[in-house]
Formats: sequence, C-alpha cells, structure tokens
Amino acid sequence: MSVRMGAARLGPAERASALARMESQELDLVVIGGGVVGAGVALDAATRGLSVGLVEARDFVSGTSSRSSKLVHGGLRYLEQFDFDLVREALRERSMLLQRIAPHLVRPVPFLFPLTRPGWERPYIGAGMILYDTLGFSFGAGRGVPGHRHLTRKAALRVAPALRRSAFSGAVQYWDAQVDDARYVMTMLRTAATYGAHIASRVQAIGFLREGERVTGVRVRDLETGAELDLRARQVVNATGVWTDEIQQLVGGRGQIHVRASKGIHLVVPRDRIHSLTGIIMRTEKSVLFVIPWGRHWIIGTTDTEWTLDKARPAASRADIDYLLDHVNSVLSVPLTRDDVEGVYAGLRPLLAGESEETSKLSRKHVVAHPVPGLVMVAGGKFTTYRVMAADAVDAVAHGLDQRVPQSCTHLVPLVGAEGFQALWNSRHRLAGSSGLHVARIEHLLRRYGSMIDEVLALIDRDPSLGRPLTGADDHLRAEIVYAATHEGARHLNDALTRRTRISIETFHRGVAVAQEAAELMAGPLGWDADQIKREVDYYTKRVEAERASQEQDSDQEADAIRLGAPEIVPIA
Repeated sequence: MSVRMGAARLGPAERASALARMESQELDLVVIGGGVVGAGVALDAATRGLSVGLVEARDFVSGTSSRSSKLVHGGLRYLEQFDFDLVREALRERSMLLQRIAPHLVRPVPFLFPLTRPGWERPYIGAGMILYDTLGFSFGAGRGVPGHRHLTRKAALRVAPALRRSAFSGAVQYWDAQVDDARYVMTMLRTAATYGAHIASRVQAIGFLREGERVTGVRVRDLETGAELDLRARQVVNATGVWTDEIQQLVGGRGQIHVRASKGIHLVVPRDRIHSLTGIIMRTEKSVLFVIPWGRHWIIGTTDTEWTLDKARPAASRADIDYLLDHVNSVLSVPLTRDDVEGVYAGLRPLLAGESEETSKLSRKHVVAHPVPGLVMVAGGKFTTYRVMAADAVDAVAHGLDQRVPQSCTHLVPLVGAEGFQALWNSRHRLAGSSGLHVARIEHLLRRYGSMIDEVLALIDRDPSLGRPLTGADDHLRAEIVYAATHEGARHLNDALTRRTRISIETFHRGVAVAQEAAELMAGPLGWDADQIKREVDYYTKRVEAERASQEQDSDQEADAIRLGAPEIVPIA
C-alpha cells in the first residue's frame, strides 16, 4: 500500500461514523475484541473484500495484547517440548513482520544465554540454537536476524559487563525481535480501517441477535453515551482472549472452548542499572526469564501463575516483584532493588485449558470453533502468530457465508507506516533539518509512526508548541498526545499515557507528573471542558495510587482488592 493512499484516522468523528454505519447496514462480519487477534481478524477480513465492523468494550488493546514481553519470537522453550511446528510457524511470522509487514515497528534484538552448568549445557543449548536458526529458514524465508554464536566467559563479559563473573562459565548469543505491542495493534486497526473496516472502542457486547438457533448480530452498548445498538451481521467472531468464556455465556452455556488465565508480570528499570549491550535470557524453575532492552530502559519478565480474579486489571503483588528481582539478581554483579523499579505491569495469557494443573504447561496453540451457526470463536495462541489465528478464523467465517471468499492475503499487506519507511529512515538527517527537530527525535518518531510521521509533523507545523517535549516525560513530544486523540482512538487520558505512549511504566512518577499537561492537550480534540479535564487527571492519579499500593501486598487476593479500589473512567456494564 502506498503511503499516498493515506491511513484512516480513528478520532471521535470517525468513531461516531463507524457506529452509525455498523447500525445502518448488515455487515458480513462483526468482530468482538480489539486486541491483537480481533484486530488481525478485522484486517484479514477487510483485505479479503468483506464488510467488517469491530467493537471493543474498553480501550483498544487494553488487555493481554498490551501487556506482553513485547517480543516477536519463536519460543525457544517450545523446542524442549518438541513443539517444532509452533516454533517454525512463529519464526516464519517473525521473518514476515520484520521484513515486510511492519519493519517500522518490529526490530531485531540480541539475547545472551549465560551457561551455568559445565559440560553438557553448551552442546545441549547449542544444538537447540542450531535447530532454532534452521527452523527460521523454513519455507524459503530469510530469518531477518543474525544467527547464534558461542562466547567464552571473557567474550560474554565484554558485551554484558553486568553479569557476575562467578555466576556463569560462558554463553550463547542469539537474536529474536521486539515490538511495542500496543502500538502494533493500534497500527493494525488503522490499517483495517484504511481497507474499509468500521472500528469503535468503548462499545460493549451485551447480547447476541438470534433468528432461531442462528446468531445474526450483536447487541452492544455505547459506554460513552449509554445508547444500545443492534449490529446485524452474517457472521460474528468472538476474539476476546481471557473473556472468551464470558462471551460464550451470552449464547447459552460455556461452549466448545474453555480458557484459563495465566498471569505474567514485568518490571521496567532504567537502562543504566544494568550495564549490557545485549538482552539476557535465563532459565527459571518453571519457564524462562528475559532482560529485554527497551529504549532507555530494560523490561524484566516474566512470571507464569494461574489467575482467577479480576481480568480487566490484573495486579502484581510484592511476591511477584520479589520473584523477578531474586532471579535476575542471581546473575548480576550489582543487584537490583525495588528502588530501581520504574514501572510494573501485569497481563493475562489466554491459555487453552487442558489436562495440566500448571498454567506454564498449557498449550500456546490456538483453536477456532463454530459452536452455533453464525458465531465463530478463536482463542489461545501467542502474539507472534496472530496473523495465522486471524486467517483461520476468517476461513471459518468464509465457510459460513454463502459466497466465495478469497484466500487470506495479509502476508502481502504492509501495515500503514511501513511503505516508504526505509527511505525515510535513510533520509532522517534531511528530515530533521526541514522539520527543525533533532535527528534523535525524528528517529523516535519514525520507529513509532513509520511513514505516518508526516501526520505528526503536520500537527507541529500548525502549532509549533507541540514540537516541545512533555514536561516530566521528555522522550515524547506534546504532538504525540494530540495525535493519540485525533488519529489513534485515545478517548481518555489513561489511553494516551498507558498504551499510545508508555509513560505510565517508563517514568518513576508513572505519568502523574504529566497528567495535567497531557489532559489539557487532549481536551481540544475531544471537546473536554475544565470539569472533564479534572476528572481525567483525578481518575488517572487514583489508578496509579491503587496500582502502587497493590504492589506492596503479599498475595494476589490482597493486591486485587486494592487494585479494584480505583474506579473505571468508563464503567463496564
């Protein structure tokens, strides 16, 4: 897709138009869920020529898909489970995302695996890395990342001086890829809208329309206005992740898919706390732990424990945080303390329930089911393989339609911002000169918006004050907050500080220090008065206070009770 085609906006006017269009016509497909899988289904269906609507009860990508390890990877640990097909599939997807679909958003990242068991471990890990690299070449696709290499302890300490010399005997370095998961999904939703999909957040599915046994649409409530609407569709896809069971209950009974939630938490610490040129991966008793480079920060994660409490706002406890610190400190020469932690976030993996009692052993594969005519369910899987899940779900939709539907083509469709990205990156110094911004700012914007950077720069051109950084979060320009509201569907302050940017986890104040300035910037595009600005700031401040307090609790139950103390800015029915 040419950048000249222009990317669809997801501002307030576009939301109103999308709802009006969804209500006024029968669509081929309505998708419930605005995470990575729902967005993938909407894009896949729209690019096959189907008429599509998508609704999300909260903010887009506010659940699992914005709280991952932010990696696009094959899953080394699945090799030990002999799940070669899953690894091959994920590595094929990694290659496509890096090289064709989203080169502006997905980029290679190195990891060092410290060897701690003399003798057998190096050949064992080395054999796994050879297999990992080989699977990455499957189907004739290039990997998009370098191959692995073996390092002595001395060589490993040159690239990762933070490691404690006595904690390991050598290392193996390999490459995977990383992404800002929330920005990726938002970009995918805008791409779907560019191809004709109608997209709206803060719209909750409250029931299904039925003709006899067949599902013929969805009854929804616009949570911003309270209005209830009937959205008629020939097929409906439930892509709600950990909420799959709740949506299934709306059609009567649990249905064919049962999902268990597994909590994973991550810590964010400043880059200068760990002296390393590479990420680090290490084993834990249940899974693996990553130390992931993230701009001026590191992300450390993750845990894997069953979660049966509030799904919208999973809480990290003191025990979770101490678990990660204890494990990462086992290999660091200068240990981290809780004072080093800037941000903490918790997410829930939607795992297909199986025989195992441990969530860490449940499958990361996905399943598509057609429990009643007119309704398709898709669940399970992992972020990296969203495109495969989406294509399978739309294949099931196609089966239920009385027309020929083309095959999936999303492997050939770049996301908006991808086309022309490399040329703009190569011209970034010239772009800096013409815009008056430092080249470092241009690089930051290109990595977030790709060739849509011109839309951000146009805002600054009209109002030069938007070219200044936010006071208290100077990685981001004021224009990015305005752009979140005008183009990216941010309807509330929390949306902009938590998902359109990552200020909520990348600053020690967790966004509180910029809340007033950011709310005032959003007020114009969203039509807020002084009372609404105050309400947005108060809500955000209370959310952060509850989050901090929950992270001082010893158990999930105590942490959850406190986290629930902060009200929702837009209550769910």
